[in-house]
Amino acid sequence: MAITAQVNQSTGTITLRHPDLCDLTLDPASQGASLIKWVRPLMPKNRAISTRLVAAGTHGMTDSAFPSVSLHTVASHSAIEDSLERKLSTERWRGNIWMDGFSPFEEFDWIGKTLRIGCAELTVKERITRCLATAANPDTGHRDADVLSILNKTYSHQDFGVYAVVTKSGDIALNDSAEVL
Repeated sequence: MAITAQVNQSTGTITLRHPDLCDLTLDPASQGASLIKWVRPLMPKNRAISTRLVAAGTHGMTDSAFPSVSLHTVASHSAIEDSLERKLSTERWRGNIWMDGFSPFEEFDWIGKTLRIGCAELTVKERITRCLATAANPDTGHRDADVLSILNKTYSHQDFGVYAVVTKSGDIALNDSAEVL
């Protein structure tokens, strides 16, 4: 969780950073083995280890079975923080778009509806069921908050945010309004 990446468009390289490792700059097309070696110390000992890097081609790299954008609300995040009685980084949820001005978990009511943000329109498809990765602090990579238990005990589900599909492309800018159509 604490790995950050910076892409250099001109060279095609990626620089990876983690607080417990030296920085690594590599060309993913030809140096996949370097990435695997670099990340190996972070891999849990009781899990299968990665052995190679595979190019995705034109396939979108999302956690859904379809090309998607993840939508999150500040109110839902605040509700989790209130239950935990502590602040959490929003990066824990790996969200693409964050919106304010909605009720906690109101986004679940948008499934099947279209949302306009700026000039773009997105159709909300499904809830995002969360995994244990959300327990890890994005700054340290260490598990420090049992958000799955909070979701399950408080809300009787393990969902946070929703997946949407872009149905009308358009510019989205910071502070654009979001409207359910």
